[in-house]
Amino acid sequence: MTKVSHLIEQFLPHTYDLSLTLNRLARTFEGTATIHGTTSSSQVALHAKELTISQITIDGQKAEVTYGENDEIYATHESLDAGSHIVTIKYTGQITDAMHGLYPCYFEYEGETRELLATQFESHHAREVFPCVDEPEAKAIFNLALTTETGVQVLGNMPVAHKKQNGNLTTTTFEASPRMSTYLLAFVVGDLQRATAHTKGGVEVNIYATHAQPADSLNFALDIAVRSIEFYNDYFGIDYPLPKSDHVALPDFSSGAMENWGLITYREVALLADPASSSITSKRYIATVIAHELAHQWFGNLVTMKWWDDLWLNESFATVMEYICVDAIEPDWNIWLDFASGEVPYALKRDAIEGVQSVKMDVNHPDEISTLFDGAIVYAKGARLLRMMQSFVGTDAFRAGLRQYFNDHAYSNTTGEDLWRAIESHTDKPVARLMNEWISTPGFPVVHVTEKEDRLTLAQQRFYIGPHQHSENVWPIPLGSQNINLPELLDTPTVECDTSDDFMLNESSNAHFITHYDPRLMVELTSRISDREIRNPIDRMRLLSEAALLARGDYIPSADLLPLLEAYSHETNEQVWGVMASVLGELKIFVDTDSESEAGLKKIAGRIARDQYERLGWEARTDEPESDSLLRPTIIGLMLYSEDSTALKEASSRYETTPLASLNPELRPLILSSVVRHGNKEIVESLLREYKTASSAEIRDDLLAGITSTRHPASHTLLLSSVKDTKTVRPQDAARWIAYLLRSRESRTATWQWLQENWPWILETFAGDKSFDNYPRFAGSTLSTSAQRDEFVAFFTPMLSDPSLRRTIQMGISDIDGRIELIARDKPAVDAYLSEV
Repeated sequence: MTKVSHLIEQFLPHTYDLSLTLNRLARTFEGTATIHGTTSSSQVALHAKELTISQITIDGQKAEVTYGENDEIYATHESLDAGSHIVTIKYTGQITDAMHGLYPCYFEYEGETRELLATQFESHHAREVFPCVDEPEAKAIFNLALTTETGVQVLGNMPVAHKKQNGNLTTTTFEASPRMSTYLLAFVVGDLQRATAHTKGGVEVNIYATHAQPADSLNFALDIAVRSIEFYNDYFGIDYPLPKSDHVALPDFSSGAMENWGLITYREVALLADPASSSITSKRYIATVIAHELAHQWFGNLVTMKWWDDLWLNESFATVMEYICVDAIEPDWNIWLDFASGEVPYALKRDAIEGVQSVKMDVNHPDEISTLFDGAIVYAKGARLLRMMQSFVGTDAFRAGLRQYFNDHAYSNTTGEDLWRAIESHTDKPVARLMNEWISTPGFPVVHVTEKEDRLTLAQQRFYIGPHQHSENVWPIPLGSQNINLPELLDTPTVECDTSDDFMLNESSNAHFITHYDPRLMVELTSRISDREIRNPIDRMRLLSEAALLARGDYIPSADLLPLLEAYSHETNEQVWGVMASVLGELKIFVDTDSESEAGLKKIAGRIARDQYERLGWEARTDEPESDSLLRPTIIGLMLYSEDSTALKEASSRYETTPLASLNPELRPLILSSVVRHGNKEIVESLLREYKTASSAEIRDDLLAGITSTRHPASHTLLLSSVKDTKTVRPQDAARWIAYLLRSRESRTATWQWLQENWPWILETFAGDKSFDNYPRFAGSTLSTSAQRDEFVAFFTPMLSDPSLRRTIQMGISDIDGRIELIARDKPAVDAYLSEV
């Protein structure tokens, strides 16, 4: 794709005076943008998309306008020279349902359909609402005035300066913003409730939601937001720079959340916690999302990447900081265990596929930007690399470097090199040499460890799952071992050293690699697990999750995972059990079409979970630790999978005797899935009606997990026909519906067929949205037969010219090929093991 020019090289805005009149009912808006800026030539260059420009003047003189191929508008007049100018633009635009630019959010309250208006400008959608230089480096001050219907709340990045009513319209003028990028400007208009508090430093913190939500569902987020700001003030050494911090739960929102400066927007499920029905898991998720978005107020807002190729400076750092923050304000949660059991395997699995992007990627065209937001790479892998760097230089040097970075670059733009320099000034470690290799190179290494005559040999090579080209890449790997004979960094293909007792690499799992121990060493490690000698649960979960990766990469047989799982049967840690359940779930691929083998796998699931099931039961004990409350659903889930009769009866009894909202929120999705899976299609129809009317996003998600577990073809047809019905499924949730239905073997074929037949609707509804590539991604991560592979290739190959889909399609083909190879290679041995259970 042709590289687009950066308009900041032609025109640098300093101040925007924006006046917008919103006509919600007519779905239109009128705007006047007055831009003070400096041009380097005899024309002014701006971005504008789907706006109708009626007039442009420069310094009061009417300008001639031409249009470019990539949303550019060029304005000039015969006497225009390079220098400072005032550009005034009058225009109109459309309010659309696309969930970017300016769009409506719908909700039901008191029997009526009501609306909010909201914006989503990241990555390059500000140009859909006002002409601007829509690039992160083009920071400017924004003076915003909104004219809206009277009687609604109007929120912006900054506090309200004044309001003026004229008939049934009200003009709200906001205080001037600090210098910031266009993608961070935001506003929300509608009837909202709020909860409010203040930080110790006097920042006003507000949580907003529609009146359809319980008032007390705002309180948990308020407490987390206040304490997170106070933590970051201390950690970064620079106080939160705005007078307020608003957090708004939107009924319709494509992403999880968006860090607009001073006006953070969220999906309802990512902000609201109903004390009566929200699970512990949901509350912890909410806390990490809030901490992530507040980290952006420094990483991304105060200091911003120059261009989208350094998006990781925003997202990788916000991800690692969310865990640092939550660990500080809620130390009893042991949140780094969630990082190790969630973010780490998520990153490793995707990073092992041929064609995966690196953390830092070149971006030549705006259409490529959406492909950068890969949660497994720019978020999870990037965060793990920064955690690796923090461990490498030490927590004090890491923090001191961040403080210097913010002091040096506040209100400006940076690249990764600026950050490395700041941290290197507080350590003698080679930060840039370590990190540049890791963030610029896709994939990760496997370190092979062999022992012979008391000597260890370590050899690194790139790890792959599925078909791939050979790679000669060598990474600088922090080995994380207590063996004093090893170097701190392995930056050569091989190294030898003397062995040591209890040898292990990557202790605490801080570095981004996996280890392949020779059979004798692996037997020793397995024995230490069985004997409960490996104390750190992060190391226990790492050994198991890495073994599962090694099986997929053809380094060990998948059948070896079955006795390894049984070695963990004495485990008590909730996150380790989560990894155990995940590994067992990955083994289901071998038994999907074999009832005998499936019976054996179910028997193993029940056997390893039995002791914990009898200890925990279904009811929480008085004052039991949260760790047991979180472990219970994993254990019960395994018992339900094993088709234990007492577990199935208990799930059915609780469903029949307990109102939906009163079910234990930790167990609710399991109960619903069990009764649907073993029930009739009338249960699906009943729960689908509940889904349509539920105001709680968390309960809707639990209902979705339940109804998509159905085995009935007629129910699959009903559910798939509901996806396009916006009165049933919000567009923001459509991809989740398809993902759940593709994961179920009973509904996979029908869902894959539906996706192909309804691609025109997907294209019309989601093209340009960050969620667009989820559809080929979900298909590529679940299809597993040669026929499905051929269909995937035939269907998506014509779309390879679309930069927003190209990488996902290519990786999807590799992912399916790897899955087909894995089943053909390892199924006989897995079947043989399960036949003896």
